[in-house]
Amino acid sequence: MTRQRLGVCYYPEHWPKSRWRDDAAMMKEIGLSFVRIGEFAWSRLEPCDGVYDFAWLGQAIDALDRAGLKIVLGTPTATPPKWLVDKMPDMAALDANGRPRKFGSRRHYCFSHEGYAQECDRIVERLAESFGAHPAIAAWQTDNEYGCHDTVLSYSPAALRAFRRWCETKYRRIETLNQAWGNVFWSMELRSFDEIELPNMTVTEANPSHLMDFQRFSSDQVIAFNRRQIQIIRRHAPSATILHNFMGSFVDFDHYALGDDLDVAAWDSYPLGFLERSSHDDAFKLRYMRVGDPDFQAFHHDLYRACGRGRWQVMEQQPGPVNWAPWNPAPAEGAVRLWTFEAFAAGAEVVSYFRWRQAPFAQEQMHEALLLPNAMPNEGYDAVARISQELAMLDARVETARAPVALIFDYESAWAWRIEPQGQDFAYFDLILSIYRGLRRAGLSVDVIAPTAAAVAARRLIVAPALFAPSLEFAEALAESGATLLLGPRAGSKTADFQIPADLPPGALRRLIDIRVRRVESLRPGASIKISGGGAFVRWREFLLLGESVRRELASDDDETALARCGNVFYLSGWPDEKLLASVLRRVFRAAEIATLDLAENIRIRDNGAMRYIFNYGAEATDVSALIGEETLLLGEPILEPCGVAAFRRATDR
Repeated sequence: MTRQRLGVCYYPEHWPKSRWRDDAAMMKEIGLSFVRIGEFAWSRLEPCDGVYDFAWLGQAIDALDRAGLKIVLGTPTATPPKWLVDKMPDMAALDANGRPRKFGSRRHYCFSHEGYAQECDRIVERLAESFGAHPAIAAWQTDNEYGCHDTVLSYSPAALRAFRRWCETKYRRIETLNQAWGNVFWSMELRSFDEIELPNMTVTEANPSHLMDFQRFSSDQVIAFNRRQIQIIRRHAPSATILHNFMGSFVDFDHYALGDDLDVAAWDSYPLGFLERSSHDDAFKLRYMRVGDPDFQAFHHDLYRACGRGRWQVMEQQPGPVNWAPWNPAPAEGAVRLWTFEAFAAGAEVVSYFRWRQAPFAQEQMHEALLLPNAMPNEGYDAVARISQELAMLDARVETARAPVALIFDYESAWAWRIEPQGQDFAYFDLILSIYRGLRRAGLSVDVIAPTAAAVAARRLIVAPALFAPSLEFAEALAESGATLLLGPRAGSKTADFQIPADLPPGALRRLIDIRVRRVESLRPGASIKISGGGAFVRWREFLLLGESVRRELASDDDETALARCGNVFYLSGWPDEKLLASVLRRVFRAAEIATLDLAENIRIRDNGAMRYIFNYGAEATDVSALIGEETLLLGEPILEPCGVAAFRRATDR
C-alpha cells in the first residue's frame, strides 16, 4: 500500500540560487517529500526562440534532490512567452465575442492551433530528453489547470477549421448532420461541412445540438493537446508517473476522458475561495467562511479518484488566504489540517500545498504561502509540520475500497443543462452536490462514478440525477447491476443528438421504470411545490404518467407523482429541498438495506479501508463518542474541537 505524503509547489526561478539549498532543507525538516516546479517557467527555459537555458533548472533539481526531496516537473505550456506570441499572433484563443486573449497573464493559447501545439511538442521534447532519466523526477505534470479562466472554448479561425473537420469525421454526410441537429428548424440547413460556423454571436440562442457538438469538439481538443505531451514524455521516461492538476467545480471538458491517458489525477483545492465563488446564500457563506463547504472538497476527492482510476492527489492545497475570490478570509485554526486529513481519508497519495514562499510581486502577491515573502515561517508552515508528525505516527497509507454507494457524475449532462437549463438557476453541479451532501450527512462514504457499465457493477445503491442521454446499453448495465436505483429529475430527457426521445423522457431509462414525463416546469426563486410527508420541490418539477407496474410513493400537494417506484428503482420528479431529499434517501436506503449513521449537522465521516476518520466542520466542540464506541482513537478526542479530526482503525469493516 502507498504511504501518504506531503508536498509543496516551489518556484526556484523567483528566488536567488543562494536560497535554494536553505529552502530545500526547511522543506525536508517539516516533513515534505515532493516539490512541484517548472510549470510556468518557459521564458526562463527558452528566453529566445531556439535558445535554451536548462542549467538553472538542473541546478534547482539537484539542490532539492540533495535534500532528499522528489520532484514533480511541470511542462510550461500554460504560459507561452512573449516572443512566441509575437512569432504567431494567431495562436491566441478568441472569446465568444471574437476578441483575442492578449499576452500578459496565462493560458493565452488556442487548443486548436497546430503551430502552437508543435511549439509545445518541441519544449516538452527538450525537457523530457534532458530530465526524463533523472532519478529525482518522481512525476510529470502536463501544463497547468486546463481551461482555467474560461479558455476551453475558442472561436478562432483555427478552431473553426478544426471543428469542421471534427464534424465531417463524425457525420460523414452533411445530410446526417442536418438531421442530427434538426437544422430544418429556422432554415438552418447546410449544404456542406464548409458552411458550418461556430455557435457564437448568433442573434438569439444557437441550436443546442450545434452547441453540444461544439462542446464535445472543444473537450476533445483539450484531450488531444494533453495526449501529445504524454506521448513525448513516455518516449523518454517510459516508467514515469504522469498527472494533470484539475480544478474545482469545473466542467468545460471531460475529465474522465483526459484521465484515461494519465497515471494519476490531481486537483487544486481552495476551500475558502471556492466557497466565496459558490452559489450558496450569504448565511451559508458566513457560517463556513473560515472552513469551507463541508462537502465540496470531499466531492472533488471522490470525483478525481474516479478520473485517476483510483490514484489521485491534491496538487495545490490552500494554506492561507488566497487572492482571487470576491473576499479572501483566513482559514480557521486547524482548517488546513482538517482539509489535509479529509483528502487522505479519501485516498489521496499526496497533499501538496500552494505555495512554499509568498511572492512579493505580480498577480499572486496577496496569495499566502507556507513562508512569508521574507522567508519567515507563516501559520501554514507550522500546520504542515504538525500534520507531517501525525502522518508518521499513523503510518497513514492509501486503503480505499470500492464503496457500495455510487453517485453518477456526467460531463455531458453538465454541458447539456448549461446549454438548455430551462430555468435560470438549474445547475447540474449544484444538484449533484446537494444529493452528495445528503449521502454524506447519512454517514456514508461514496464513490463518484462515470456512467459506464464497469463503474456501476457491484454496487448496492446507485444515484443518477439529471443524466442527459443514457444509452440503452447503459440502461441495461444498470438493470444488470442488481443495485437499488434512484433516478431523476431530468434523467434520460434527451437523446445524444439533443432531441426529446421519440417515446418521451426518460428515454432508455424506461427499460428500468415504466414512466413518461409529459410536462416540466422550472420554478423561480421563492416558489416551491409541497410534497406529502414533508419537504418540497424547488427550481424544477416534472409531471409523470405511470405504467401499470409503477406505484406512487410520494405525491405533491396538487396530486402529481413526486416519487415513483418499480421494484428497486425509484424516480424523483423534481429538485428536492433538504428536507425532502432526506425523506427520499431514507426510503431508498431501506430498499437497498444500507445502514446509516445519525450525525450531528457539522460532523462528517470517511472510511479509508479499515481506518475511519471523523471531521468537525462546525464552530462548536461536538461529542462524537457514539461514533467511536469501544475503538481506540489514534488521533483526536471524543469531544471533537472545531476543525478537529479523529481517527481510529475499526476492528471489523462495518
